Amino acid sequence: MSAAGRPDLVLAGALVVDGTGAEPAVTDVAVAGDRVLAVGPGWRDRGGEVVDGQGLVLCPGFIDLHSHADFTVEAHPAADTQLAQGVTTLVVGNCGFSPFPVDDAGWVRRATRFLGTELGWSWTDAGGFTAAVEAARPAVNVVTQLGLGSLRAAVVGADQRAATAEELDRMRALVDAAATAGVAGVSTGLVYAPGSYADEAELRALLAVAAGRGLLHSTHIRGESADLLTAVTEALDLSRATGVRLELSHLKSVGPAHHGRVGAALDLLDEAVAEGLDVQADVYPYTATSTTLMSRLPGWALDGGPEAMQQRLRDPATRRRVAAEVEEASGRAFDPAGVVLAAVSDGPWAGAVGRSLTELAAEHGSTSTEVLLDVLAAHGAGVGIVNHALAEDDVVQVLRHPRVAVASDGWVLRPEGTDQPHPRSFGTFARVLGRYVRELGVLELAEAVHKMSGLPARRLGLEDRGVLRPGAVADLVLLDPATVTDRSTYAEPYRLAEGVSRVWVAGRPAWADGAVTSERAGRWLPGPGHRPAA
Repeated sequence: MSAAGRPDLVLAGALVVDGTGAEPAVTDVAVAGDRVLAVGPGWRDRGGEVVDGQGLVLCPGFIDLHSHADFTVEAHPAADTQLAQGVTTLVVGNCGFSPFPVDDAGWVRRATRFLGTELGWSWTDAGGFTAAVEAARPAVNVVTQLGLGSLRAAVVGADQRAATAEELDRMRALVDAAATAGVAGVSTGLVYAPGSYADEAELRALLAVAAGRGLLHSTHIRGESADLLTAVTEALDLSRATGVRLELSHLKSVGPAHHGRVGAALDLLDEAVAEGLDVQADVYPYTATSTTLMSRLPGWALDGGPEAMQQRLRDPATRRRVAAEVEEASGRAFDPAGVVLAAVSDGPWAGAVGRSLTELAAEHGSTSTEVLLDVLAAHGAGVGIVNHALAEDDVVQVLRHPRVAVASDGWVLRPEGTDQPHPRSFGTFARVLGRYVRELGVLELAEAVHKMSGLPARRLGLEDRGVLRPGAVADLVLLDPATVTDRSTYAEPYRLAEGVSRVWVAGRPAWADGAVTSERAGRWLPGPGHRPAA
């Protein structure tokens, strides 16, 4: 720690974009220890290491409101893919999935298999997972949420049925315990089994507990195609009933028949805000989604879990019934030519990564629906996909909305691999700055930085992060606005972003000279209900 008033680090002469949306200004920023000491001119010759920021932008570290890196951070705590694009904080436990609570039957591990989990599974609850994250010494900060789909898997199992009174009481208690352990929110994934099996009464009961503990509700709504507006209304009604704060995750309209509906969804958001609800949304800057191949099936086909689904596909009559419902959605909710296998577990279709259902059908003399069912029958939950199903105009409209933050929905932290994950893990934040600010002018620079720092920080109640001001934690990014860009593509995803010169986490260098440093200054950030153990 430096002497009082003397900086350890001075970032001199950069264009400072402070994360609030205010007009940028060229000035100096002084850092002492893990905090910003001062913002203003005249600090270059007052001691400490001096980094010349002339011609560069200095801003707060980016906060990713929607990440699934809880399934990868233990194995890859250096988080190369994040630091390369300026991300210093990851909010995990989204879409109803978290790696806790862990049940004896293994339902949570089964339900999250499509995420390519790289975990030791040495814990049982939120506190145990947090301890494992801290032991891994991550290079970025981590904020945890409790996935209510994982909670249901652990308590109720994989069956499509209502929770019993006893099970509901247990789930309520586990939400409360997770809040005490420090989760910042709960999440739902209402298109994913078994979370999709929760009825309104169950959701109200659990969200009421979350609201009472000050937690955020992040939701992957129940439908994003023909039922988009109905699903948004359901989420808003749950907030009206419980008072829980709401984050509409990766707001979009999926499928060529449904493009253009995001405007009406944003209108519902605005009306709810005018009514007094605390609701916001987030978006990723791509026209493809990424999820599990199982999500293409009707909910009843997943009753009982992945193994039960595979057994159904072995029965000719049941398989025909599943196929008929998949065919009905094909071309409307998804286009088989746009569904590409991104990751496949070991087995007969492992070599099909990077191929679309349409391509595979032509190669095998089959139909895209039959290929989809063949792959699931062989690999169960072990199949991830990239789904090209969104419209660029919709992405732009959502991105421009003032209550929408930028978030990745990614989970890949390692810089190299042999599968083909969605490029959003590697380029979301750089893509916004390169494509949507510099190239297309969709956003002003200060506006974009606010959506990636100050706005998500306020959503989480992180008063000392996401802004560049005296007293704030020195999570900082120095980047070149003329060159910052995403390089990851669907065909070649393992390409890091470019244009971020330096990143500091809590005042310590985390990224420099195109590589991670040996510093690991990230930490777990507790939520509002955290009560440290005595």
